[in-house]
Amino acid sequence: MATAVGAGFPKKARLRKRPEFINLSRSGKKLHTTHFVVITKESDQREARLGITVSSKVGNAVVRNQVKRFLRECFRQLRHEIVPAQDVLIIARKGAASLSLPQLASEIRECLTHSRGRKK
Repeated sequence: MATAVGAGFPKKARLRKRPEFINLSRSGKKLHTTHFVVITKESDQREARLGITVSSKVGNAVVRNQVKRFLRECFRQLRHEIVPAQDVLIIARKGAASLSLPQLASEIRECLTHSRGRKK
């Protein structure tokens, strides 16, 4: 499956190490929705970065991977709407697997635009 040039999900756009996840979850701003917890924090990076946590409560491996793919796709599409130097951690809750891609995208967009409006 081909993607447009510059439309991928490069490593520099990901949170990858455990200390990054822990730091963000401890000191970031949390926004709770029915299906997700979205934690945001300004960072010293030049680009917005995404971390995803989907526990086994959401479903089996196939379901969890599908939720992660949907979340990555939403982030990829919404990256231009996010504050550039911001880390985003999305924690999927139990009902997240029941959402379609458009439903998931609208809920994530709402969270990210809401967090964008909240400044220190």
